[in-house]
Formats: sequence, structure tokens, C-alpha cells
Amino acid sequence: MAFTMFGRTIRKVGVIGSGNIGPDIALHFSQNLCAHGVSVAVVDIVQAALDAGSKKAESKMAKAVEKKLFKKEEADAIFRNMIFTTDYGQLRDADFIVEAAVETMDVKHKIFDQCQRVCPKTAILASNTSHMVPEEIFEKMQDKARCMVIHYFFPAERNMWVEIVPGKDTDPVLTDFAMKFYEFIGKAPTLVRSRYSFVGSTLFEGIYEATALAVDQGLAAIKQADAIAAKALGMGVGPFTAHNLAGGNPLTHHGLSESHTRIMAWYRPPKLLEEYLKSGKPYETAAKGEVVEYNPELYEAVSKRIIGAYFGMVCEIVESGISNIGDIEMAMDIGLVLNPPFQMMNQMGVKKALELVQAYAKENPGFKVADILVKQAASGKPWKITVVLREDKGDIAIVKIRRPKVLNALNGEVFEQLEEIFTDIQKDPKIKGVVLTGFGTRAFISGADINMLASQKTPEAAEAGCLKSQSVLNIMEGLGKPIVCAMNGLAFGGGNEIAMACTVRIARKGQKVFVAQPEPKLGFIPGCGGTQRLPRLIGVEKAWPILRNSNPISSALAKELGLIQEEVEGDLIEAAINWLKKIRSGEVRVPAIPKGPIPIPSKLPEVDIGHLSKKIDALLQQAILEGAKMTLEEGLKLEARVFGQCLLTKDR
Repeated sequence: MAFTMFGRTIRKVGVIGSGNIGPDIALHFSQNLCAHGVSVAVVDIVQAALDAGSKKAESKMAKAVEKKLFKKEEADAIFRNMIFTTDYGQLRDADFIVEAAVETMDVKHKIFDQCQRVCPKTAILASNTSHMVPEEIFEKMQDKARCMVIHYFFPAERNMWVEIVPGKDTDPVLTDFAMKFYEFIGKAPTLVRSRYSFVGSTLFEGIYEATALAVDQGLAAIKQADAIAAKALGMGVGPFTAHNLAGGNPLTHHGLSESHTRIMAWYRPPKLLEEYLKSGKPYETAAKGEVVEYNPELYEAVSKRIIGAYFGMVCEIVESGISNIGDIEMAMDIGLVLNPPFQMMNQMGVKKALELVQAYAKENPGFKVADILVKQAASGKPWKITVVLREDKGDIAIVKIRRPKVLNALNGEVFEQLEEIFTDIQKDPKIKGVVLTGFGTRAFISGADINMLASQKTPEAAEAGCLKSQSVLNIMEGLGKPIVCAMNGLAFGGGNEIAMACTVRIARKGQKVFVAQPEPKLGFIPGCGGTQRLPRLIGVEKAWPILRNSNPISSALAKELGLIQEEVEGDLIEAAINWLKKIRSGEVRVPAIPKGPIPIPSKLPEVDIGHLSKKIDALLQQAILEGAKMTLEEGLKLEARVFGQCLLTKDR
């Protein structure tokens, strides 16, 4: 067995280094590739490190069983799929190597020299460095095209974020593979251009520095500054607590020293770091459950400086071109567990954000105020935070909804960006077809964001909201160019409704929980076309129970009912592209959704709605049956009106 997809075959993975993060990287590989028959070898020259790494992995799998994340037999198989060894010969048949050794250039050079002598010539060679640029790590490699940086974050088996950093000689095909592969195995990869410290380490260390400077300047005690930073930036733990947990002082000291000359002069080890690095003591942070006291004036003084530094750093990163706003927002949210910075700026006003950065720069020599921030503040507009991505491959546009933290749930920004993208595609003569998909493998779209639904307070507002959302789907349905919906995971509520506005729907094979219209369980009816398009696509009789009992169906049943055209085992996007080619060539003809009235059977199946609201069920039946007698356009307006009436029911 092997993992074969995206143009490559992986039969075995090697992880070099069994220290802090190597065993976690190996565990993530085994968790996601064991079922494909891909074995994982962890290699280290120190047996004690290997023993500790093996014990750590076994313990984590035992806890995963306790939390019911895996069955015991699955966990045992995942652990047995890993070997911990001092034998570099175990890498002779490895197709993918990740080095996770110490951050020392000489050590990395020796490791990769060994790899190019031992590993197959076609193997991918990656370094998990947090700072070093790939051009320097791989400068002595004979084949630099197969080398890159892949930077994980703690804890590597659970933290979704990885930075993919190709060097100037890395094969672009390999970079593309890495992005697709890591998304497939449950990560949220961001592509980062080569520069010292990348994105994650720059911000992690910079936030530490800004907090430490507040202590150096006498503004707050260590415990206070740590707590204020955590509150101001929405951190799980403060920067000093994080350094205690990770033992990060030596690496941060080196990173800030290098960033001083490589990025901007403000970066430098603060006095507090020098002191604690020398003493080797942990920072005096709050004990578990301890409430740290500070007055509002102290919070204001410290927080505005830390926030100003945070905003300034992220704008410098975007201006440098190594990353972009959308990637940084996602990465901070799911990777470093920080409040997304550009959203923070939009909420307070970009002009106010600029004032905070300018004030911080005035106090701190060498701190840069990025031109893009100055220009954005002058425009009077908020930052655009991309959550719907478009990538053109020849004459095909691939559109992807990316909100991994909420399983790609729909909100106002998603609808606005879908409308903008599909309007542009409609006008673009180069584009002949579209693939629409979601990020990751768990969900195409999990439904509507609950905050979006909660904002609708009156029947009139709810009806208007439905009509606005429906207008986006109407653009898609009337695009004049085929859209293949590549349903990479479950599609609930609005997710299924968006899929039904596409020309063709295909899905990843074997999804037991795939499609549902769960709205009655939440006290309302579908409002984005569910009551109108589903009966037109599969017939009123088949749609009747799906809409009324709200229970999910499998991808196999969806195929049987005619809701989707294909279940796909391999590369879903390539399968979608093949569908587009067949449609355009005339090899496949897909009937358009009926736009007029549709037949209603004389007798419909009995449906047990259980505890669901009878009033909502009556409104749902009204929308389905009356809508079936109308044109699709009229039926959609009816659905929106009935959706609004749901707000008037008391048992919903």
C-alpha cells in the first residue's frame, strides 16, 4: 500500500530528530497515513531521545483513546506503524524526510548530507527549522529542487498551521504538492516566501519582545505584563508563560539578534531576556487559577503598546511580500491562537490602528511603520480579508472557501466574496469553467455561521437576508459557464444549497455523514434555495424526508438519489477538472435544473419529525409544496418569505 495522489507516491516517511517536536511530527504522519499503509521512521543518534519520543507518542495515543478520538485498535495500529531507531538505513526507502533536529547550521548540513547519500534520489527533503532560510540550509545539496522548509508549530500533531517555505531552487511542482498534501492530511498550510524567521517565529518573538520591553521600561511587573498581553491579543497563555512551557529563551535570543539585522533594527534581545537567559530561571508568571491584578490605566498603557507592535509587525510582513493578509489572519487564529490582527484593525478603525503603530514607533527607535498601513488608513476603508480564494489554472478557475476554524461556515464576507469572484469570472473571457470547493477534508461548508443567523431579528430582515444570499447563488446558477462543485467534506444547510446551484456535484467517496438540511432542528427552514432546488434535482418524494427530518445522508445515498454525479476516491480537484473537460467537449451533457413547476406525487411518504417543531414543519411543507407549483424564481421568493415567518413562531 501507499499514498498516491497529487502526482506523487509516498510509501514511507522519515523524521530525523526525536527531541521536542520530532515525535509529534511523526505521530501526525502516522495518524493520517497509517490507513494508506505508509510507515513512519523516527531516526536519532541518541537512544535516550528515541526512548523518550516513543514513550511520548504512546502516551498521546492513549490519551486520544480516552477522549474517544480513536478506537483502541486504531491507536495501537498508529503507534505500531512508527519505529524509533538510530539506524539511518531505515531512510533508504523513505519518500518524504522531515528533519527536526537542533537549530544549528552545521548539524543540519551534516544531516542533509547523510540524507542525499542514503535516501532515494526522488525523496522530498524538508527541514522543520523555525528561522533558517532554505537557501542556507540546502546550499551544499546536489539537488536543491527537492528541498524546502516545512515549519510546524506546537503541538505538531494537533496544531493545524504549517509554513511551507520553498527556496529559490525548489521545484514549483514540489511546492504545489506540499500545499495539497498537507491540506489533505489535516493541516492548514500557508505558502511563505523565503526570509529569515518567516511569519510565525517573527511574530511570536516580536510579541515577547514588546511585552518584555514594557517590563524593562518599568510599566508593569512580569506577571502583569504577561496577563495583559494575553488579554489584549486573545492569547491562550501570555508570552512569558509560553516561553516557560517551551523553554524558548535561547532560540528567541538568537532569533531576535538575527532579526535585528535581517528584518528591522527594533528586533533585539531585551534586557529581561538577557537576564533570564543567564539565570536559567523561569519567569514569575501567574499560577493556575491565580487572578493577576492591575488597574485600567496600567492595562491601557501596556496593551496599547503591545497591540501597536503587533499591528506594525504584521504590516511589515505583508509589505515584505513573504505572506498575505488572508494567510496571516488564518494562521494567527488557528496556529498561534491570537486575535487576527487585520480584523482587530478593522474593528477599531484602521486610522486608530495607524496611530497606535506610529506612537509605538516614536517610543521605540528602529520600529518600522509600513507604507501599506499609512495608505490603508488614508483610504478610509477597512482591510480586505480574503476567505474565498481564486486560483486560475489555464482556462479553469478554482474557487475555494477557506475558514478552517469553523469548517468553512458561511457568513456575510463569504457571500460577498463569492459574489465578487463569480461576477468577475462571468466577465472573464479566458475562463471557461469553474471548480468550487472547500478547504480541508472535513467540510465543504458546514452551514451558516450562527452569528449571521442571530443578526436577523425581524421577519422582514430575515426575508431580506435570504434574498440577498439567494442572489449570489442565482449568479452562480446563471453564470453561463459550467461549475463543478468538488464536495471535499460534509455539506450542511447553506453548503448543500450552494452545491445545488452548481452544474455538477462530485464528492469524496465514503462519507457516512455528508449532506443535511438541519434548519428545522434550529427552528427555521432552509433559506438559500433548499426547499426549491432539492425537489427539482431529485424529485419531491425523495427530497421530502431529507428536508423534514433534518437527518444527514451519506455520499453513497446522495449518489443513488441523483444529488451528486460521482463519488471520487483520488484527487477530487482533478476529477472536477475532468468533468469540466467532458462537459465542454460535449462528451457529457448535464440537464439543467427545471426552472418551471415540477410534479407533486399524489401521495408523499410519512415522515417522523420527532421532537421538531410542528409549526416550523408546517411552514416547511408550505414552502416545498407551494414552491413546486411555481417557477424556480417565484419559489425562491416564497422560501425567503416563509423563512421570515419562522421568526414569529413561539415553539421554534
